[in-house]
Amino acid sequence: MTLLEAHNLPFAIALGALFVIALLQVFGVGDLFDSASDIEIEVDADIADGLQASGFMDGLFTVLGLGKVPFLIWLSCLLFVFSLTGVVGQWIIGAAIGQPLGAGLAALLAGAAALPINGMLVRPLANILPQDESSAVGLNSLVRRDAVIQTGIARLKSPARAEVKDAFGHPHFVMVEPQDPEAELAEGETVMLVRREGEIFFGVRYESPLLQP
Repeated sequence: MTLLEAHNLPFAIALGALFVIALLQVFGVGDLFDSASDIEIEVDADIADGLQASGFMDGLFTVLGLGKVPFLIWLSCLLFVFSLTGVVGQWIIGAAIGQPLGAGLAALLAGAAALPINGMLVRPLANILPQDESSAVGLNSLVRRDAVIQTGIARLKSPARAEVKDAFGHPHFVMVEPQDPEAELAEGETVMLVRREGEIFFGVRYESPLLQP
């Protein structure tokens, strides 16, 4: 039994995807993974909202290991576990009944097994990863941080692009409107982000009464 046989095709594809991810990391395709970090932020924000939504979701995310490590690492581990579980499972089933399962059924069963197994692996992995490997943050964590208006003038219903650094010092670019509907935030001005609505943040100048004790 080889990985390239038809009944192992889903697992070969998963390993191929894992190999591509590894190659991109080795050759330093920085732009791609800068984009991936933004996706991780959105995923982590959704996870955080889900954890607050219900105890059931809290338990589900814990079992799956989501939010314990950056999403790209979680996905890489899942691809590896899925492939290994599938190939070993097909070998055991083939030895037991004389032939392996069809590719679709094998992929379904391997996926069902790989998700909790992957969760068991990434939970302890989160404890040994260097701090800078697990620094994905939710968008809500950017509220109450300073941002610098980069391009344009921020007005009501006309946001401007701003740069804000998270707790790890990593820059993020967000769209900002003034909290005061009468105010304008000029290019180069530093403001504090005080709230978020969807993809838009709202900022105030430091002389704003909102920042007084």
